[in-house]
Amino acid sequence: MKASYGDKVFYAVNYTVLTIIALTCLFPLVHIAALSLSDSSAIMSGLVTIWPKGWSLEAYGALLQGTNILGAFKNSLIITLVGVVLSMLLTTLAAYPLSRKYFYARKSFTLLMVFTMLFGAGMIPTYLVVKSLGLIDTYFALWLPGLISTYNMLVMKSFFENLPEELQEAARIDGCGEIKILARIILPLSLPMLATLSLFYGVQYWNAFMNVLIYINESDKYNLSVLVQQMVQSQSVMQELSDFQPEDIQNITPQSIKSAGVMVMVIPMLLVYPFLQKYFVKGVLIGSIKG
Repeated sequence: MKASYGDKVFYAVNYTVLTIIALTCLFPLVHIAALSLSDSSAIMSGLVTIWPKGWSLEAYGALLQGTNILGAFKNSLIITLVGVVLSMLLTTLAAYPLSRKYFYARKSFTLLMVFTMLFGAGMIPTYLVVKSLGLIDTYFALWLPGLISTYNMLVMKSFFENLPEELQEAARIDGCGEIKILARIILPLSLPMLATLSLFYGVQYWNAFMNVLIYINESDKYNLSVLVQQMVQSQSVMQELSDFQPEDIQNITPQSIKSAGVMVMVIPMLLVYPFLQKYFVKGVLIGSIKG
C-alpha cells in the first residue's frame, strides 16, 4: 500500500525526533571515549568533544598498572557469570511448572510471586537477614536476595505457555518425563527468550552497585561499578596511582583516568549486546503476548 503524503510527513517527523533522541543518548558515551583517548593538553584546553585529540593510550596504561582495575574486572565477571547461571536456572525451574495447566494451585503461586513486585521488605530487614545467614563479605549476598526476578519469570512463563502443546504431548507419548520435555523440547525452542533474559540478568549483575557497597566490606572484592565510582568521586585520583612515578603521569589528567575507567566498565556490555540484539525484541514480545 502506497503511503500518503500525511504518512510520509509523519514518518519523517518520527525519524527526525528519534534520531535526535538517539544522538542525545549517544553523545555522553562518545565524549567519555574521546576523553579517554586524548592527549592531556587537549583535555585541559577543552578541545575534546566527540573526537579524540592527540591520540593517546597512556590513561589506559596508567589505569591497568596503577589501580586494581583488573581485579575488579575479574570480580565483576565472577559476579555476572555465576549470577546469570543461577538466576536463569532458578527462573526456569519456577516458570516451567507455573506454565503447566495441570499444575495444582499454579494461579495461587503466581499471585504470591506477583505480590513480591508490589511490596518489599526494605534495606534494613534485608541486611539483617543477610547478616544472620553469615553472607556478609561473600558474593552470595549479591546473588541470593535477587536470585529470581518476578518480571523475568512471568515473561518466561508466558513464553512457555505459547509453545505448541502438540510437541509436548508427542514427547509424553514417546515416554519423556517433565525433565526431558523441558530439556529437549521447551528450552531448545526458547532460545530467543533465554538470550533476552540472560542479557537482563547480565546487565543487572554487571552494574551491581548498592548491594556491593552494603554487603561487601573488603575492597579487594569490589566490582568495577564500585571501583569506577570511587575513582570518579575521588579528588586525588592521580595520587592513588601508586605504581607510577610523578614523571610517568605528567601527561595524564584525572579526567582521562576516570574516562578510561568508565569505558572499561561499559565496553564488555557493548561487545555482548550485538550478539544478543537479534533475540532481544523477539524474545520479549513473544513472551508478553499472554499473562
